[in-house]
Amino acid sequence: MKAIASAAAAGTLFGIGLAIAGMLDPSKVTGFLDFAGNWDPSLAFVMGGGVAVTALLFPRVTKREAPVCEASFNLPTKTAINPELIIGSGMFGIGWGLVGLCPGPAFSVQSFGQWELGLFFAAMVGGVLAFRILHKISGIFVQTVTEDG
Repeated sequence: MKAIASAAAAGTLFGIGLAIAGMLDPSKVTGFLDFAGNWDPSLAFVMGGGVAVTALLFPRVTKREAPVCEASFNLPTKTAINPELIIGSGMFGIGWGLVGLCPGPAFSVQSFGQWELGLFFAAMVGGVLAFRILHKISGIFVQTVTEDG
């Protein structure tokens, strides 16, 4: 129960941070990505703040024997750059640039009640399900790296 409460608190804090930073407003995000037009650099400070906090605290946290609410850390071990990573990253970037939302904010803005945001969320979930089905049927993106990367 402690792990669930901790995850809920972290998710709530993350959502509040997204709202304060303006990441729930698709026009703010697309304004940040529009270098040729009316560029809004404010989200660079949000990203820079996140990178700075992570750079300072992540090494200290991972020196601990275990997280506060789990028996051990679950850190990624794979380091290979494969087609699945490249294509997925590209699709994420294209979607973020076109719509101005990524999964975290897309989930958060559902409470706004705008049908366009609901359509985006449905398309995002549909894309995940379509990938899983195609992956099973065709074997596309069969993992070609070993467990250690």
